[in-house]
Amino acid sequence: MSSVLYYVADPMCSWCWGFRTGLLAVEEALPRQVPLVYVMGGLAKDSDEPMPEEVRAYVQRNWREVTETTGARFNWDFWTVCKPRRSTYPACRAVLAAKAQHPDAVPAMFHAIQRAYYQEARNPSDAETLVALAGELALDVERFARDLVSPETDADLHEAFALRRRLGVKQFPSLVLRRNGEQACIVRGYAETDVALARLKDALEG
Repeated sequence: MSSVLYYVADPMCSWCWGFRTGLLAVEEALPRQVPLVYVMGGLAKDSDEPMPEEVRAYVQRNWREVTETTGARFNWDFWTVCKPRRSTYPACRAVLAAKAQHPDAVPAMFHAIQRAYYQEARNPSDAETLVALAGELALDVERFARDLVSPETDADLHEAFALRRRLGVKQFPSLVLRRNGEQACIVRGYAETDVALARLKDALEG
């Protein structure tokens, strides 16, 4: 029986940060023969423009809601130390550039971006931040910097978007289990850990 669990997310999605504990629990509960595949969903296109005030207010409101709902903490220094831009595609490409060097680097880069953004007040919309994270993960930094802006990586990102659409995902985070050509949505948007685990168990046993 062939199965795969897709995690559709964006490393700069605050609700994905709130789901970090749930994701770790899901990973631990997955049978060894069922791989967890990260799919970059892409929240916001490339932009060099400063984040408009109304968008700042929207993102900050999400941070507060995520904390209230999940207990996840945010370093609010980000809003004064950094120059925020509504641009998450670079972070998504960074995950794919890490994957180009080693598949196991995908979760490491994804969570490194989350840590930098939400805990260390560093801006993953900036290439400099992403390249620094590659160095911290002991990746080949020169190759990573090239791959980050390469047409091949951008094509991979749009392939991920196409997969997201085929999976029917419009909210992050989402977990979709595909078994023998059929699929079941385990998480659509944030879900409590026990709910996610119960749905996963039912889907695997169904």
